[in-house]
Amino acid sequence: MGVIAVETRSVEHIIPADPANGDSVEQVLMEAGNVWYPNSAYKTAQAINDFNKGEQLPLMIFANWRGFSGGQRDMYNEILKYGSFIVDALSSYKQPVFVYVVPNGELRGGAWVVVDPTINEDMMEMYADKRSRAGVLEPEGIVEIKFRKAQLLATMERLDDKYRALKAQYENPALVGTEREEIKTKLTEREQELLPVYQQLAIQFADLHDTAGRMKAKGTIREALDWTNARRYFYWRVRRRLAEEYIRRKMAIANKDLSREEQTKSLLAWFGRDTVHSSETELEQIWESEDRVVLEWFEGHENQVAALIQELNNASTASEVLRMYTSNRAGVVEGFDRILQSLSDQEKQDILAKFSTMTV
Repeated sequence: MGVIAVETRSVEHIIPADPANGDSVEQVLMEAGNVWYPNSAYKTAQAINDFNKGEQLPLMIFANWRGFSGGQRDMYNEILKYGSFIVDALSSYKQPVFVYVVPNGELRGGAWVVVDPTINEDMMEMYADKRSRAGVLEPEGIVEIKFRKAQLLATMERLDDKYRALKAQYENPALVGTEREEIKTKLTEREQELLPVYQQLAIQFADLHDTAGRMKAKGTIREALDWTNARRYFYWRVRRRLAEEYIRRKMAIANKDLSREEQTKSLLAWFGRDTVHSSETELEQIWESEDRVVLEWFEGHENQVAALIQELNNASTASEVLRMYTSNRAGVVEGFDRILQSLSDQEKQDILAKFSTMTV
């Protein structure tokens, strides 16, 4: 498999002095880990293209990026262009691609955008470890935008009895003078006492939206995995996907008009003939989640699948002949005449026998 991993350490990027320019000096730039820079984004896109076009390998991406570097220097160095190269490479990928957010890893900002499975839904799948986090903004950023002081105070008033009572007293129009100032002082003290707590609660609440369970519930990942079982899971998943894509490509050759959804329906129907299941829902669940069972069916029924694909080919050819006959009957009849002339006597007898059994 092709594998793309992440440099988590800070590294030096050395730009040598230009020998042709006497004023030029060597520059040493520090690049943070878990961040795409123009050079590393271009390298990633190159690797994906090599895996796809050169070696035709399935791809595993161990995702752990905080995003792209957005400094002015990197904008001048065309970070946006090189980031788009990653999208271009993945959108044209012809083998299965697995994006796995690793344990204690995170996927943020533009990094999420360029590896999102919707780029190439037929080939790409995303998974996340149960200890990972993913979301365009980090929890602190979400809170700064969606849960500012006004929202925190409203939540405080709703949940804290003491604060709510002080707020009601302060808003009483009959309260004036020294008493009003005392209540305001107590209200301010209560706010200062509770705000740090509510701020942390808001961050924790926002963090819950970045967990693997939430991503699974929203449909942004296919499964939430444990690291201890991840290798076993991907072993069967990769083998199943490769076997399935091999069959799909044969189906596409047999009938080029067959859409991917129609291919899936045909495969599911064939699989259902040899699988014990109580309902269509259970059959679909086995097809989606039991990779080892599906793989063993592919490998154990190779001849049967080949025969079914041949049936697709025959049906496609028959449909094509019918279409040709509808548009040009004289040409098709002439073609049949030439075919009959090239047949042996036995083949002609077989055809006449077939025609004699047809009902008019």
